[in-house]
This record gives sequence, C-alpha cells and structure tokens, in this order.
Amino acid sequence: WSHKPVVNEELLRSLPNLKIVASAGVGIDHLDLKLLSSHGVKVSNTPFVVSTDTADLGVALMLASSRRIVEGHQIAVSPDTQHFPADWLGTEVSGATLGIVGMGTIGYKVAQRARAFEMKILYHNRRQRNKEEEGAVGAVYCKKIDDLLQQSDFVLLSVNLTPQTHKLIGKRELELMKPTATLINISRGLVVDQDALVEALQNRVIKAAALDVTHPEPLPRDHPLLKLENVVLTPHIGSATRQTRWHMMEGMLESIQAALAGLPVPNQVL
Repeated sequence: WSHKPVVNEELLRSLPNLKIVASAGVGIDHLDLKLLSSHGVKVSNTPFVVSTDTADLGVALMLASSRRIVEGHQIAVSPDTQHFPADWLGTEVSGATLGIVGMGTIGYKVAQRARAFEMKILYHNRRQRNKEEEGAVGAVYCKKIDDLLQQSDFVLLSVNLTPQTHKLIGKRELELMKPTATLINISRGLVVDQDALVEALQNRVIKAAALDVTHPEPLPRDHPLLKLENVVLTPHIGSATRQTRWHMMEGMLESIQAALAGLPVPNQVL
C-alpha cells in the first residue's frame, strides 16, 4: 500500500514466481509496465470503483475553496473571535463556468454534479464524447486547452499522469487563467508545475487552488503551499471512504485470485 514495496528490478528478481501486482486506485504511474511485462508479471488496478468518491471530493474542494470553508471554520472556532465580519466574502459557484481537464469516468461524474449547480461546463479531453453524453450534462468540448483555461472560473484536473500530462499546467497555462479563477487538482501532483503554481498564487495570477494531490506527498513541512491562505489541501483522499476502500480491496483480491488460477484477470492493465 502507498507504493510499497517499490516494484523494481531487484524486487522482481527476488520473486521469480510472482504472477501479478494488484494496484489500488486508477493511477499506475508508479509502476514500470514494460519491466513487469518483461518478467511475465500481470498488473491490475481498480479504476471504476473510485470514480464516485473522487468526483464527490472534487466538488467538495470547489465548494470549500470558493466559500472559504477552512478560513471560516478558523474564524468560527477562534478564541479571539468576538463578531463575524460582514465583509468576509466567498465566490459564487452556481452559474459559474467549470472547466474539466480530463473527461473520463471521474471527470464526467464531476460534470453530472456540477450540472445540479447550474454551472456552464467546458471540457478538454483526448477524444470528444458523443453528443448524447455531452447533452446529458450540458458540456461543451474545447479542442484546445487554452480555450478552456481562458474561460473557466474553476479549472478541475482529472487526468492520468503520463509523459503527455506531466506538468500539463505550468506558468504559461496559469497565466492564461482568469485572475479570479481557482485550480482544483484531483489527479496527480506532477500534472501541475508546483513552483509555477506557488508563484501564481503568491502574485495573484490566479485566485486560489484546492489540491488533493501534491508532489511529494506529504509536502515538506516548510513548503510555501502550506502557508498560503488561498490554498485548500487534503491528504490524497479522493477514494477514502470506508465503502470504496473495501470495494477496492475486494477488486484487488479478485484479480489476484484470477491470476493465480490462470484465469482472465479483471481490470488487467495492458
């Protein structure tokens, strides 16, 4: 669990009878698929079971950031608070524009939830979804990510970490965003250039960020992201409900049993 033990050449050579590596969650960026394949080892993950909870968290982060929930809690419980400031304001979510980068299973579930907030939904994806799927959530496809960044009040990242998405959001992309915009990341920390993000937040190039993922995890305790008031951080808890984690374990066990029995492996990563 938590990428331990590290699956490298040394480990694989020490386990000549290894049949499968079952990985929890969707992301497999911590595994060298070519190396595993060269040793005849199969890989599985748990891609679909995590989507509902992760989408829920994405919306929770959007609401927490826009309505300044963390700061509000601190005001409400502070022993120094004698009155609530009347000019302490957040940002409206209903009717705002949400840009979803990565309209896979999780991204689409985020769009379904955002629809209930009467948000305008833009999305950028490797492939455009069909008209029926778009119509069901009122989503508009942006072939170029730049178009999405320039128009969105909230930009939510829900992509796999690949060489193509590594630091997908950097200084240039952040400068394309509205100065009133919020960046939400529920994918992987390395999808964002963190140094560029810190600079953008400090200089108010964008308004705020809400991050479930960073690199590394956890961040060093002196990292500037931990000190910024316009940042909401959670400890990579997209799938962290009792029910989902139980279903993830069941899925991993099912894949392991199938591999050991020489049967087709559910959710095998090819």
